[in-house]
Amino acid sequence: MNRACNSASVGAPSSPSFGEGGVVDGAPFKPSFGLSGVVASLFLLIFLFTGCGEKKRAHAPAPPPPPDISQPEPTASQSPAKAPPVPGRVEVAPFPDDAPVLWSETGMASWYGPPYHNRRAANGEIFDMNQMTAAHLTLPLNSFVRVTNLKTEHSVVVRITDRGPFVPDRIIDLSMGAAKAVDVWRPGTAKVRLDVLSTPASIADGGRWCVQIGAIKDEETALELKDELAQKYKTAKVLEFRSPVGDHWVRVRVDHDEKEKAEAVASEMSTPEGNIFLVRLD
Repeated sequence: MNRACNSASVGAPSSPSFGEGGVVDGAPFKPSFGLSGVVASLFLLIFLFTGCGEKKRAHAPAPPPPPDISQPEPTASQSPAKAPPVPGRVEVAPFPDDAPVLWSETGMASWYGPPYHNRRAANGEIFDMNQMTAAHLTLPLNSFVRVTNLKTEHSVVVRITDRGPFVPDRIIDLSMGAAKAVDVWRPGTAKVRLDVLSTPASIADGGRWCVQIGAIKDEETALELKDELAQKYKTAKVLEFRSPVGDHWVRVRVDHDEKEKAEAVASEMSTPEGNIFLVRLD
């Protein structure tokens, strides 16, 4: 474009003078100003002025692409979607420190892990020793309990998924993960306070109950006890089973799994080996 301006104003040959007259190729010349000539001259002037006066246009940057409306951002009333839960993981519901306590108990805690890891717990779930769960003999399954170590004051909220501990003078069996959280893992036992925060059923009323006897080292002794109890309690279901650690147990399920009947059986029963425990099934 600059080259066009320079050739028109500097390098172009001189135009004939539009004066009164002159001689062109030896013949008299009279300039003619017809309509066609005027029009052509005007077009030439317009071309020269627009060509020389045109400024170089600045190229604006391309606008950014429009936002992807296929995934709208959450509004103030919406929260971003949570990541899907990991299969097999037990998520403990959050409870504030001042959550109301439904029931409390103080006693000794222990913990368990292998060889129960990846085996089915009493509530039907697969036990993961790294999750915040615990075993209790009488609290409804899937209750939430805050466990506080009375010496270190560390606490953790666990969900009751299993039954135990089947050891006298202990009130709760923590998973290995929960035991680490409240300083029970290394010493093996510790005095704790249980504060029940939530239960799916009444603690004092209802439920399904049984009596469990063990641990019995010898299978023959366990089978003899089973036969004796079956003869004594005609309407009860008596069975013998082996635990994951190899010892033997006898369980007595009274008629309709009633708590009062199970308590009566437990109070009048004796065993040559092991201990007698009143256990809630649900």
